Amino acid sequence: MLLYSDLLNLQRFADPANTDTDVDSTHGLIATGTKLEMAEPGSTDYQEVADVKTIPALGGAPQEVDVTTLGDTQTKQLEGIEAATSAAFSVQYKGPSWNSVHAKSGDRKQYNWRVTYPDGMTSTFTGSFTIQFGDVAVNGALTYTLTVTISDGPNFADSPSTGTPAASSGTN
Repeated sequence: MLLYSDLLNLQRFADPANTDTDVDSTHGLIATGTKLEMAEPGSTDYQEVADVKTIPALGGAPQEVDVTTLGDTQTKQLEGIEAATSAAFSVQYKGPSWNSVHAKSGDRKQYNWRVTYPDGMTSTFTGSFTIQFGDVAVNGALTYTLTVTISDGPNFADSPSTGTPAASSGTN
């Protein structure tokens, strides 16, 4: 007898305690297990920062350079320099992790940052950061926002996942 649980490929789901990067992301990926890490300026000894609740969109769109001339009937633009100014991470407040980042917030040092996704893909960037404590409400969790002003990057490294990419179904 075939059970529904037999059809579930648990490898597709990230286990936060699993440090292996053999998660199969050929059919997509969920965010569970994604982590934010930082290293001192000039170091690549990354340490997990805190209990991150959200990772912002990383990367940037290129600025548009207008190359329209008086002889043109429509505007013309070329891709300029890619703009990535800041990334705001929502973090769950926990005393020990707060203490470790709070002491460095606003010191204007250029820390190395790494976001690691469950399948092993990474995004690295450099930048200083500040912290803003979130609203406090009755029966609400304490959170803060860690905002990195990106000075270099982000640079993405490919996923080590193997397999054939899944075909898009074209439906939502």
